[in-house]
Amino acid sequence: MNFSWWFSKKIALGKNTKNNLSSIIIRIGQVAVALGIIVSLVTISTGVGARKAIKSKLADFNGHITIKNYNSNNSLNSDSLSIKQAFYPEFKQIPDIEHVQAIANKSGVIRTAENFSGVVFKGVGTDYDTVRFQNFLVKGSFPKINNDSILNDVVLSQKIADELKLDIDSSFVMYFIRDESKPVYRRFNVKGIYKSDIKNFDDIVMLGDIKHVQNLNKWDSTTVGSFELFVKDVEDIERVSGEVAQNIPYNLLSEGASDSFAQINEWITIFDKNIVIIVVIMLFVVIINMVMVLLILILERTQSIGLLKAFGATNWRVRTLFIYYAIFIMLPGLIAGNVIGLGLLLIQKYFKIIKLPAENYYISVAPVYLDIPTIVLLNVGAIIICAIVLLLPSYMISKITPAKAINFR
Repeated sequence: MNFSWWFSKKIALGKNTKNNLSSIIIRIGQVAVALGIIVSLVTISTGVGARKAIKSKLADFNGHITIKNYNSNNSLNSDSLSIKQAFYPEFKQIPDIEHVQAIANKSGVIRTAENFSGVVFKGVGTDYDTVRFQNFLVKGSFPKINNDSILNDVVLSQKIADELKLDIDSSFVMYFIRDESKPVYRRFNVKGIYKSDIKNFDDIVMLGDIKHVQNLNKWDSTTVGSFELFVKDVEDIERVSGEVAQNIPYNLLSEGASDSFAQINEWITIFDKNIVIIVVIMLFVVIINMVMVLLILILERTQSIGLLKAFGATNWRVRTLFIYYAIFIMLPGLIAGNVIGLGLLLIQKYFKIIKLPAENYYISVAPVYLDIPTIVLLNVGAIIICAIVLLLPSYMISKITPAKAINFR
């Protein structure tokens, strides 16, 4: 058995440490460790959770990857594109892509008796992933689009519906411009109402039957505006987008959700920076406290150090003994920090107590993402880093001689 490990455990767990002068300092060190772990766990879990939640919202609503004409302009209206592509309806060359759907956009104006609003009609077909869209629905249902007939049911955002005073089963007229001729209009029925908490979508997007867009643009049933692709893991969008670009014709463009919403994506990266900064600060606080604890323990047990050296213990053995001692002191703080931190995160995860202003954060509830490997790495990393850093203050043990230490008062 390792002597330093065994002896440090005896000291740390022995009753003689309960009532000495260093007990207060030890408790302060343990509290600092616990607070450091709590703050780090909450920061990582909520920060990563927010990043994933916002990315998933952006991607799930508008596709993880979009394939469109290379010459597509910045207009809200889609350019024409043949649906007869090698990657449709299944992108067999890339296993990470789990779904492909065709869509087409057409801008227009909704007019009611009291108000009007400019919107983009997003036409979707029978291949549209309505199950994924269920997360956004707050009222009603998604229209049951079929290939046999054109459907007049649509889904509006909560914001547009409120502004125009529309609700489920309401009807309205929407005007479209076609080939510089007189405006044409279509009457639609509100089948469902959604809320994404993302201004880019909630302000203008309305979903309905793609056949309306095809008719308005004088396209046949084999012509669409673009394709939306969904990958298995939202964190792989950029990598898979690059692979898609290598597997589509030269006249088509592959664009990931991160590129489509560059400003929002840059804002999301702030989470990663904040996570790193906060974890580093908390780790620094823990290290400073543990260094202070170790120095006080060394001063308090100077006579014991002298006796150990007198019995033949080397400087390195005594140093490792005190480093192990400090680690044993850390453990209660680590355990308490994990229990409290994970408890708070689980409460938020299942009861959603903390709310967020959606207009600022794109999400209405503080999300929690618990990643076991990351939690384990945080704890193990804290112990290892502290053990390495504590090597420096433990060097003062080498300066203690047996004769002076035994006479130390």
